[in-house]
Amino acid sequence: YENAGFAGSDCVICVGFDMVEYHPHLWNPNREHTIIHIDTTPAEVDYSYIPDIELTGNIGLNLKALTEKLSQLPPGKIKLQLREAVVEEMECFSNSSEWPLKPQKIIWDLRTAMAKEDIAICDVGAHKMWMARFFRCELPNTCIISNGFASMGIAVPGAIGAKLAFPDQAVVAVTGDAGFMMNSQEIETAMRCKTPIVILIWNDSQYGLIKWKQEHQYGRTAYIDFKNPDFVTYAKSFGAVGVRIETAEQLLPALKAALITDIVTVIDCPVDYSENDRLTELLGNV
Repeated sequence: YENAGFAGSDCVICVGFDMVEYHPHLWNPNREHTIIHIDTTPAEVDYSYIPDIELTGNIGLNLKALTEKLSQLPPGKIKLQLREAVVEEMECFSNSSEWPLKPQKIIWDLRTAMAKEDIAICDVGAHKMWMARFFRCELPNTCIISNGFASMGIAVPGAIGAKLAFPDQAVVAVTGDAGFMMNSQEIETAMRCKTPIVILIWNDSQYGLIKWKQEHQYGRTAYIDFKNPDFVTYAKSFGAVGVRIETAEQLLPALKAALITDIVTVIDCPVDYSENDRLTELLGNV
């Protein structure tokens, strides 16, 4: 996956790049790329990241000036192999009725239900890997992911903050069941502050990302299973709305209804992560 966009590139333009997000030894191990660094601060260099050119200052103005200096724009539509693979994968699951829901179907329905200016706050876990790769952002800052720091539990309080800052935009906390339980008590804060967020729980009763990594590294899992409370009853105990998804066809209308209500809504959605290995294979072969 990491080489899908880099293997055929001779020049890589890094805008606001931070090594903690995606270390250059993964995409430039042999220092074969010409690198242009654009940021408000000078580059942090190491063996795999030595920029040939640094444009330090206002990022927007630098990009505008760089565009104006181009002698000509590429003719026609640029073929983006990785993007085409992602689009094709999502379309294959757009009408899926498989149960529990596949990650692709959950993301398809979420993107369909949300307006382009609505905001998704993504927690940390297996669902984050899917959201980061497949959730289509139409506008800047409409999908916020704690990536480098990976602060599990961010989705619910993050969504409350986003709703306070942008009260006219719908906000969805996209979270796994474990991440949700780390800060689920903040439903009380959301109710008290009258911030009607939507909490979409990808429920697998496991630490899904840890399971994924354990299976790859050790060939077995340990201590990743747990039992959840009844999320619908739990939501109602705060005075919020609780919805349990029981068929694939129920998710999209549930999301659409939740996005227009004036109260916190918790949606308990079972997920089938058996696609995880297929995700690695698909994007690794692009």
